Amino acid sequence: MVESNEDFSLNLERIEKAIGRKTKVVLINSPNNPTGVVYSRESLERLGEVLKRKSQELGRTLYLITDEAYRRIVYDKIELPNPFQYYPHAIRVTSHSKDLSLPGERIGYIAVSPLCEDGGELITAIIFANRTLGFVNAPALMQRLVAPLQRNSINIREYEEKRDLFYGALKEFGYEIVKPQGAFYLFPKSPIEDDVAFVKELQSKRILTVPGRGFGKPGYFRIAYAVEKQVIEKALPGFKEVVEKYRLKKN
Repeated sequence: MVESNEDFSLNLERIEKAIGRKTKVVLINSPNNPTGVVYSRESLERLGEVLKRKSQELGRTLYLITDEAYRRIVYDKIELPNPFQYYPHAIRVTSHSKDLSLPGERIGYIAVSPLCEDGGELITAIIFANRTLGFVNAPALMQRLVAPLQRNSINIREYEEKRDLFYGALKEFGYEIVKPQGAFYLFPKSPIEDDVAFVKELQSKRILTVPGRGFGKPGYFRIAYAVEKQVIEKALPGFKEVVEKYRLKKN
């Protein structure tokens, strides 16, 4: 795993340094879980240049996999860039469990760039792997049900309102936080170094969050706002009380 920039954007220099003889694939997740960040067109274009350059140096093809499970949950009129435009050996993966709000239904699709030189062989390999791991396949009934729903999605505006409510309140309370551009997560910085201890403190207020170290980022914690608006409203006083407690301790 490669560390991102402070605003959770891609650090292209670190990615390039991390690519070595054993590297076969670079995997990115946008909109990102847990940060909610959407990687920009410029960063994907630069990433494509890095992968082309490193592929030449290594004498073999490096693949780019973009995990886009939250691809339709994007805010502020931001458009999710298409990696196929910036790198020919790209593979896009998405999930209907997010954009159709079907939690637990592991159903989606994989798309291989039409410009990928060995695309046919790659698709055959993906199909074979999917068949040998048959237990993860969606039932035939679900496959037929989602087929005509490719242009449908959940109400993004509802998520956007919850994000704005949560983000605005946490900023007002004094949390350090990057505003999410997609998905349904917030990833604030913990007011204390021990994110596990802080999460436990929130639990005492009946607020459930996840320590950042579970995502390789100690010192942060993840909040999911895929809940009713009233749940968020009832939780806000607890977030305020806990952060003020630690602020008073510091003073």
